[in-house]
Amino acid sequence: MLQRLTNGSVKLVERYLPDPYVLVLLLSLVVFVAAIAFEGQSPLQMVQYWGDGFWNLLTFAMQMVLVLVTGFVLASTPFFRTILKALARLAKSPGQAVILVTLVSLAAAWINWGFGLVIGALFARQVAREVPSVNYPLLIASAYSGFMVWHGGLAGSVPLVIATEGHFTADMIGVIPTSETIFAPFNLLLVLAMFIVIPVVNRLMMGDDGKHVDATKLGDEEPLPPLNNERPAEKLENSLILAQAIGVMGVIFAGYYFLARSGSLNLNIVNFMFLILGIILHGRPSRFIASATEAVKALPVSLSSSRSTPGSWR
Repeated sequence: MLQRLTNGSVKLVERYLPDPYVLVLLLSLVVFVAAIAFEGQSPLQMVQYWGDGFWNLLTFAMQMVLVLVTGFVLASTPFFRTILKALARLAKSPGQAVILVTLVSLAAAWINWGFGLVIGALFARQVAREVPSVNYPLLIASAYSGFMVWHGGLAGSVPLVIATEGHFTADMIGVIPTSETIFAPFNLLLVLAMFIVIPVVNRLMMGDDGKHVDATKLGDEEPLPPLNNERPAEKLENSLILAQAIGVMGVIFAGYYFLARSGSLNLNIVNFMFLILGIILHGRPSRFIASATEAVKALPVSLSSSRSTPGSWR
């Protein structure tokens, strides 16, 4: 019965849920009409409000892009790829594979939704290589089910935005620390409950009629960019010292921010820490640049989750 309900839900979403961009357009028109109907604003006034406020969310939009880019960059480091390979070997059966992918995806998405987006897809592919008899569509669904906890995690956009000094609604609600949102007992209990319930539900959805995967068709992991030091510019691009010097500066600043200044967690410091960790773990500027380039290419796909496919995260 659960599988029939799932299949019906999938068909419903595929038929009636448009691209997120279309939802943005529709919601803009809904707000426009609602303000005229219920707030007594004229169409000309609404057009003026819309045009004047169009770029007020630019800071927030850029912060969201950085969440994805820095998360992608960190998740694609050799360090985390090695960890994923080791964890994938723990799965010995299709049921274990589904549960393991779900738990890793939940943990990664709680840390950072951009990080979880990439980790979940990469880990599902790695586990499928270890357990090729697993129901592959369900495994991919399990990888993306981790998103159910991301907004209650360390990169939740609203909790971090309202914890940032000078945010765009500060004059209305003030600055609310993450101790009252992300780290509030009620939120942590809800996240814990989801860590228990979601893997169980995913495991119950596993049937015998799913599509299995040919591990040979998943493709090999892309090799690291070659290191060429023929030109002076290439020597700089491949310099370990240059990248690690910036990394050390970033670590010192983060320590100073939290320890000396008693700074609180907010969107800017989360993005900063992920950026610095990405610089350190990639080691060389050239490899960081290659990863960041792939992250930017993936932005249109990632921000339109209804069109995302795991194959785009190679």
